[in-house]
Amino acid sequence: MAEQARWTRARLGRCGPSLDMLTARFDKHVYAPHTHAEFSIGVCVGGSEVIAYRGGHISTGPGSIVVLAPGEMHTGGPATPTDGYAYRALYATPSLLSDGTLTLGTPHFRDPVVNDPELAAAFRHAHTDLAACPDPLEAESRLPWLLTALSHRHSTARPAPDRVPGAGGVALLVRDRLADELTAPPSLADLAADLGLSRYQLLRAFRTTMGVPPYAWLAQYRVDRARGLLEAGLRPAEVATSVGFADQAHLTRWFRRVLGVTPAAYRNSVQDAARV
Repeated sequence: MAEQARWTRARLGRCGPSLDMLTARFDKHVYAPHTHAEFSIGVCVGGSEVIAYRGGHISTGPGSIVVLAPGEMHTGGPATPTDGYAYRALYATPSLLSDGTLTLGTPHFRDPVVNDPELAAAFRHAHTDLAACPDPLEAESRLPWLLTALSHRHSTARPAPDRVPGAGGVALLVRDRLADELTAPPSLADLAADLGLSRYQLLRAFRTTMGVPPYAWLAQYRVDRARGLLEAGLRPAEVATSVGFADQAHLTRWFRRVLGVTPAAYRNSVQDAARV
């Protein structure tokens, strides 16, 4: 297994705080004892790692989530001299795990190894997507939601009621703001504060009403706008920035998800049809 480590940084909203993410594959590397100021949350994606933590040792395997508390000394290395390990990790402040809960302090995880295949897969997919394209609205829609879910399901925090009064109206207000500010959408934290809600409550109201999180709704709306510009003859690179995507690759990723073809293929097909 080739050793590699790549750090990326995702910003939560256009002007919000940032969150570091690590993609790592190690053959023999062993970490020196160290701590983090934030929660370290990792998902094992290959091999097995042994971590010295809280006076003992914990083992990871593919699909397991490891949650290490801020300030806790730990090390990490391969489970056997011939075995490597690979994982994806992110480093989150305690406030990101308690948004939308009734806990009065830092969420506590009695067991640092969490067995939750659904949540592990969601973390891995979000990490992969955001490491490739750290879109601020996508990061703010996906990561706080997943971190709060982790706290609700597996920490000592008591979850707040899921129901948000007037959820439909909240979702429509958020939808209209996102559509009106297509190329520079407001942060969800700011929208939530304006509505007297936590970010988790806003996300809950939007997902319940619209069926998708805010970033996914906006991406599909941008794709619809992009179609018109492509039909008018604009090139995909021009269209991408015009509708708010980070670049042509970001537009292409979402265009294929929504319509099953690339923007260039769509543009060529509608132009060919116009000539007939």
